[in-house]
Amino acid sequence: MDASVGMLGLGIMGSAMSANLGQAGYKVIGYDIAADRLQAFAQAGGVPARSAREVAEQADIIIAVLPSVAALDSVVSGAEGILASGRSGLILVEASTFPIEDKQRVHDLCGKSGVTMLDCPLSGTGAQAVTKDLSVYASGDVEACARCEPVFAGFARSQHYLGEFGNGSKMKFVANLLVAIHNVSTAEAFVLGMKAGLDPQMIYDVVGDGAGSSRMFQVRGPLMVRGEYEPATMKVEIWQKDMKIISEFAARLDCPTPLLAASAAYYTAAMAQGRGGEDTAAVCAVLEEMARMHRGPADSPSN
Repeated sequence: MDASVGMLGLGIMGSAMSANLGQAGYKVIGYDIAADRLQAFAQAGGVPARSAREVAEQADIIIAVLPSVAALDSVVSGAEGILASGRSGLILVEASTFPIEDKQRVHDLCGKSGVTMLDCPLSGTGAQAVTKDLSVYASGDVEACARCEPVFAGFARSQHYLGEFGNGSKMKFVANLLVAIHNVSTAEAFVLGMKAGLDPQMIYDVVGDGAGSSRMFQVRGPLMVRGEYEPATMKVEIWQKDMKIISEFAARLDCPTPLLAASAAYYTAAMAQGRGGEDTAAVCAVLEEMARMHRGPADSPSN
């Protein structure tokens, strides 16, 4: 296997993935524009780089987990980007959630310089990334994807090859549609139960053991039980980007997504309440406010 792996973006996801890759025996060379993230990365055993170009000079497989298309353009074609290294034969694993047309544009640009870009979004939260509970939706060049399989195994519990470039993003849009809806439905169920006088921990234990459970109920339920939404495993303000991408993708296909549209209002309300930096589970707090429900000192609602 390749002994070194590059990581571009050392936020919630990238830092957790880097730590697991390090434990799997890889030397991880990482870059982030934030100095504090680079420092934390170094303290955790990573090898910090001064630029994406420097990462490309040391690693043949590079994973990008980035917050925006502008960040992707910068690390690929910027003055100190991957392509500035002049190396061909590199594999860029683009694991962020962006519009397919933007990924395709960068894919084509990379191809002209002999760099193979793959579309490999991830299913899972930051908390799941810590425990290697991620799934990779891999798409693009089949040989390059096969070469990356040992690397994927270093930070994910499962990986799926989905065919041509872009299919990974399409599958991620489908998965995130369900995440958006299930997260809000989980919050709605908790608020109904708490307003009826049920203990939130009891709700989690009992419903989680029955047919009404979901992965989001299991993952975000504990945050709703505590009513604590920081530190975030997926910030509401970042999730807004994902919601917009999915909605626009569905609209271009003339595909109705009424439940996604209904759930969007609660994330927007969370932003309006100043919860942009909190975990998306904070939609529970939004619904509590709408229900005029306030938890008592023992986490029991008073209404």
